[in-house]
Parts: sequence; C-alpha cells; structure tokens
Amino acid sequence: MVYLLIDNSNTRTKFRLADAQGLREEKAWLPTAELTAENIHDLVQEWHFDAVIVCSVVPQKAELLQQCFSSRGPFHLVSHISRMPLSIDYPNPAQIGADRLANAVGVVGHYPTPAIVIDFGTAVTFDVISSIPAYCGGVIAPGLGAMNDYLHRKTALLPLIELAEPAQAIGKSTQQAMLAGAVYGYRGLVKEILHKLQQEMEHPVTIIATGGDASLIAKDLPEIAHIAPHLTMQGLLTIAQSQFASPHPFKIHHS
Repeated sequence: MVYLLIDNSNTRTKFRLADAQGLREEKAWLPTAELTAENIHDLVQEWHFDAVIVCSVVPQKAELLQQCFSSRGPFHLVSHISRMPLSIDYPNPAQIGADRLANAVGVVGHYPTPAIVIDFGTAVTFDVISSIPAYCGGVIAPGLGAMNDYLHRKTALLPLIELAEPAQAIGKSTQQAMLAGAVYGYRGLVKEILHKLQQEMEHPVTIIATGGDASLIAKDLPEIAHIAPHLTMQGLLTIAQSQFASPHPFKIHHS
C-alpha cells in the first residue's frame, strides 16, 4: 500500500509518499498560506497512492485537504483517537496537536524511551514519551524564527537577520549582536526547559530534535542525542500503517 503523508504546519505543508519499506524519495512542499485546491492538485497529480493521512495544526487548511482528497480513497486526519502504538496519559487528549502526536509516534520503535522530542518549528514544542510508551505532555514556547521576526517587526531599527552560528558573543554590529542573542539565548531556553523536564522524568532520557532549526540549535547542546529531520513523517507513516492495516481497532498491550 502506498500512502500520501501530509504534514500541514503553520509555515509549510509537506507532502511525501511512503510504503511498507519506508519513506520514498517523492516529496514536495508548499507555503501553507498559499495552499489552494488548484496548487495541491498540480503538486501531486503525477503521484500514485492508495490512502492519505494528514497531520494538521491549521484547521482551515485541514478542511481544504480533506475536500481535496477524501473522494480519492481512504483519508485520515490524525488526532488522539487515531490508531497508534502509543497510549495517552493526558487529561484532555483532544487538546494535543496532531504534529506532537506524530512526533511521539515517530520515536516509538526507533529510539529508546523515556524520551523527549523537541520540534523546532514556528513554535518549539517539547514532548515527553514515557517508557510504557505513553504520551505524557510537554512544553510549548515561541519558535526561534518567530522570535526573530517579532523583534524585527516591533522595533524601528532592528533588521530581520538570517539565523546562523554566531562568530562570537560580543557582537560588533547590530546584526551580530542580534544573532548572538538569538542563538545563544535560545540554547539557554532549550537547556533550562530540558533540565526541568528531566527532573520530573525517569532516567536515562533520550532527547531527539527535529524541525527546521534543529541542527543549528542542537550543535552546541550535548544533551540532544539525535537529530531526526524526518521524524514527523516517520510518525505519520507508522500511524497510517496502523490506521489502514485492519478494520479492527488498534490496541496497546502491556506486559
């Protein structure tokens, strides 16, 4: 069975084919703000797939994707009621973002648990997976790019900078000073949140990073053991295989 995996985030919407052997090379993306029925059709019209699974944090675009694909075969929108090899230990599971669930599922079977997944996107999310495995909750903070954009928009003289590793902490220009503040400051934010989470968890904890700024921020954070750029898609594939494999509900069995 060939699956069309769609990761509909605030900034980009990514499309990728996958099958029982794993993620395929066929992949593409569109800016989420520019997502229309026409450009979705143009993007995937040459692709052949049997079922579609969508992970969305943008309700209006999720509705559009459902309109585009639900008539073409099996279609599933990821939520807390999806079949997945993960239980949920959370007071109100309906509040958990689909992307956070997909990331957590991407950990199971690929990395040791307990684990923390950090997704560096428009927001940065920290999600905790216990050794059961179960999704237990986490932390949401502003993303590095969002903070950079906010500083530029709310101040008259500060430019929008391109994020990269600073040459030094003492900036010799406005851009260098902003870069040092952004990258070094953001690493401090990540380190402190990880410290607090680990105090409340079983040990040892595996820490995995994904998302657009993962490589930059993880570069000087030895706490982060793995960088997994395709974690969300891998989790989507696992959910798709569980969701479409059988008419019988997927259940977790604990020994």
